Amino acid sequence: MLPSATSPSAFRMTVYSFTFAVLISVCSSAPTPLYHLYQELFDLSPAMITLIFGSYAFALLAALLTFGGLSDYVGRKPLILAALVINATALVIFMLAESGAMLMAGRIVQGIATGLAFPTFGATILDTDKRHGPILNSITAFLGLMIGTLAAGTLVAFAPAPTYLIYAILFVATIAGTIALAFMPETITRRPGALAAMRPRISVPPRARGALIKVTPVNVASWALAGFYLSLMPTLVAVATGITSPFVGGAVVATSMLSATVSVFVFRALAPQRVLFSATTGLMIGVLITLLGVEERAVGLLFLGTAVAGLGLGSIFSNILKIVLPLAESHERAGLFSAFLVESYLAFAVPAIIAGLAAPALGLSATAYIYGAVVILLAAISIAATRTGLIENPAV
Repeated sequence: MLPSATSPSAFRMTVYSFTFAVLISVCSSAPTPLYHLYQELFDLSPAMITLIFGSYAFALLAALLTFGGLSDYVGRKPLILAALVINATALVIFMLAESGAMLMAGRIVQGIATGLAFPTFGATILDTDKRHGPILNSITAFLGLMIGTLAAGTLVAFAPAPTYLIYAILFVATIAGTIALAFMPETITRRPGALAAMRPRISVPPRARGALIKVTPVNVASWALAGFYLSLMPTLVAVATGITSPFVGGAVVATSMLSATVSVFVFRALAPQRVLFSATTGLMIGVLITLLGVEERAVGLLFLGTAVAGLGLGSIFSNILKIVLPLAESHERAGLFSAFLVESYLAFAVPAIIAGLAAPALGLSATAYIYGAVVILLAAISIAATRTGLIENPAV
């Protein structure tokens, strides 16, 4: 028997799904503060660090496109169980890692786990709490990324076994979630069609193409900036300021995610096009302040710029979806959302990989200046393109 939306079991499942969706996000960001340490321990180049990060993004995208809708057919709990088991496997690989290749393997496995977990937990939260589900789903990733980078940075800086302890703690938490799942209710009834659901559907309906093209530059800019922060930012903090503490590098990244989480709450009731303009402007200003912090070797400016840019990051993704998805018919939205995810995760990984390849020749600071300039240029293009004609009447 499925739980009603007001039953205690539905509330329990909402809390469980939100908690462990955040945990998956925590796990995905835990390696970020360790990248600079991994560079020293395993003699890794910036290019290798970004390839390790990029492998996670590509695996996540592949899992999203293939398994993102599978829980609608086989049930939520089997997919949650698979995601938690695969996540635990990734954490074991990280604990045993002694090379860049093992780190990449761990990130690939982790990407698959995340790609399984996010859509399944998100759908479960909507099953059990339609009123609060959208806002809960909008903050899980940012909240987890903030906790993960800050917790990992703190443990790496101040606790023993820096390349082991954070993963061991997260492994125990993941196993606890696996055990707790046995006491949680299933929220949907299984139905046939699972194999067909695993075929990715990627399409952009004609009605949505104009709007998607106009917002693509700032979407690419925001995801590219997030990719840089989660791969190279801790190393840039060390290079630019001379502060090598993983805590500081992790705290800078965590600041961007904290700002992003706050922005979701602050701007959620405002008109999407207005929020998109303000968020894009904030992104540009934040990047400028951050680059000034690199130039002046001022960690305070790095934190300030990151906080301002983070306000933009948090609002751009959700408001683009609010603008673009209603332009598709109901049967077209899955294909449009898949197309949007492909664009977003390619922007998440590819620019960061290019930056990692360029850094040995140009220097990381010079690479950051060029990267930031491109982000600002893309954001400016979207501001010009979206001033008029972005909002249309929604499709049925």
